[in-house]
Amino acid sequence: MAGHLSSRTETLARNSAAESLALLTESQREMVLQALTDEESKALLWDWEFWARPKQLPPDSDWRTWLLQTGRGFGKTRSGAMWIHRRAMEEKRWIALIAQTPADARDYMIEGPGGLLQNTPEWERPKYYPSKRRIVWSNGSWATVFSAQDADQLRGYTGDTAWLDELAKYPNPREVWEMLEFGLREASSDRPRICITTTPRPLTLLKEIIAKPSTILVHGTSYENRSNLDPTWFSEVIDAVAQTHLGRQEAMGELLDEMAGSLWKREMIEKCRVPLDSPLPDMVKIVIGLDPPGSSKGEDAAEAGIVAVGKGTDGKGYVLDDMSRVASPAKWAQTAVDLLEDRRGDWIIGERNNGGEMVEHTIRTVDDFAPVKTVWASRGKRTRAEPFVSLYQRVQVHHVGGFPDLEDQMCTWEPDEGQRSPDRMDALVWALAELFPPRRKRSITFGD
Repeated sequence: MAGHLSSRTETLARNSAAESLALLTESQREMVLQALTDEESKALLWDWEFWARPKQLPPDSDWRTWLLQTGRGFGKTRSGAMWIHRRAMEEKRWIALIAQTPADARDYMIEGPGGLLQNTPEWERPKYYPSKRRIVWSNGSWATVFSAQDADQLRGYTGDTAWLDELAKYPNPREVWEMLEFGLREASSDRPRICITTTPRPLTLLKEIIAKPSTILVHGTSYENRSNLDPTWFSEVIDAVAQTHLGRQEAMGELLDEMAGSLWKREMIEKCRVPLDSPLPDMVKIVIGLDPPGSSKGEDAAEAGIVAVGKGTDGKGYVLDDMSRVASPAKWAQTAVDLLEDRRGDWIIGERNNGGEMVEHTIRTVDDFAPVKTVWASRGKRTRAEPFVSLYQRVQVHHVGGFPDLEDQMCTWEPDEGQRSPDRMDALVWALAELFPPRRKRSITFGD
């Protein structure tokens, strides 16, 4: 199928035609605009293909579901509205507009700044009948508003076009999706199509939709529409949370996993986060946790976990850096030594299970005098990690800024699922074990 891309993600140019025009010199713009007739100039004001960035236009392929998974302010609502309008004008259709509530449909999909009524030209603008939950176009196409709070409303629907806005916040997304699927059965000039515009949340249903061969996923961030949004909003709202779990989801449009059996939870980590520029207490000790990779070559190459953690005069831990990387032994050793020097750290704490004395030997090839302690894991990862999960629960460890890859690993690694070794998480645990030795019988022993 033409729409079945390997990643099913559209890689598209960034600027709209309007933005490209704005980037021309004044004389060049004048030349382009003067070539238009009055009628063409008027039409250009309502020409969505002129104003839209390429990501906001429907994919040019044989897809069934177009999923716009984006951050706030990207312009996904207007994208959905303009797609619906174009579908309605092509031929007579019965269209389903689905929002969490009828009020949401009215406020955002229909009457809002990105909605149908605000963005269609007066000579094509449909009529809205709120009491009937209906929108009607001049060619006979009509749309019905459905509430996600009552999935059974969709039992009588039969059509070929649907727009679901903010699917991820529906109270019963699977019921709505299943009812809609039964109704999307009418033959038309192409095929039944669905547009989903949503800020992502880790819903199993959303992941299933993304995995379908007929789905095209378009990912976008708040920053892509920055030229059309208030700069203060970016500096005071978006930039302030960009590195946090909330920011990655709401601004960057990332679908963040959190596995049921993971030891750490996103909410737990979020409570432990402090801003990158916040004042910190003096550090009484700083260590670099180092988890060497089992293999650093080929497709099986693993990361070397390299994480800096300090213990402050307030008795709390502070995760300062995550410099983990896929690299040769010489390069990961150099990275660990450089981080130790940059942070004026006290020790590199390296696991020696896999490589015996390899860790210390490799670091010595970079710096003969680097302070290194090697540790031996006599118990499993879960047993080693659990005491430090408790520290997070009691907000005794803080993440200074955001560490997306480390935090993803902490929240997606399940101890009993046979997953690949979590190198970043292991490095964090080794560092915390040095700074906060568990009170129970030690599960690690230090080499000389």
